[in-house]
Amino acid sequence: MQICGVDDAGRGSMVGPLVIAGISLDKKNIRKLSSLGVKDSKKLTPKSREDLYKKIISLVDNYHVTKISPKIIDSSVKKHELNQLEAKYMAKVISKLDPDTSFVDSCDVNPTRFGKEISKLACDKKVKSYHHADSRFIVVSAASIIAKVSRDKAIARLRETNDLGSGYPSDRKTIEFVKKYYQTHKIMPNFVRKSWKPTQKIMEKTNP
Repeated sequence: MQICGVDDAGRGSMVGPLVIAGISLDKKNIRKLSSLGVKDSKKLTPKSREDLYKKIISLVDNYHVTKISPKIIDSSVKKHELNQLEAKYMAKVISKLDPDTSFVDSCDVNPTRFGKEISKLACDKKVKSYHHADSRFIVVSAASIIAKVSRDKAIARLRETNDLGSGYPSDRKTIEFVKKYYQTHKIMPNFVRKSWKPTQKIMEKTNP
């Protein structure tokens, strides 16, 4: 019986993609994830996540990562459909992995509704959706590590040519980079989410 875990990374970031990752493995091998030291990615150091990333992809039967661009995110936010967008891409990951049962971390206030939406989009696959699933189910913890490391790699590639920080609005370096870029180029770069409130505030307050 194939069990799948799905999680996201970078949802709150104003820079870079929203990453959705899923892993699948036989139910009898789930304990092996515990022996690796897998836990919610937010409770791990970057080095630990990197090490576990390699071990996880070696252990699982299959995994899949997809990235949602800022342009697509902005389009969904304008229609107030960010949760639906995430459900759509989680369903794509589940369809790709084709498990018997999937556990997902719900971004919706109503996890049951979110799970039903994903199931409908994934040809009625069995989906169990929970809040904080990344700390409750080890298959989702493993997916959270894959998603987080993949997102970190995407941001690292952007940093090669841009002096930005973590990409989150709480990071002063990121805010300063976005401000300076907008002042200099008169437009926002394509890797910045223009629909995010911090980005819009910068555009409103800054004279390009």
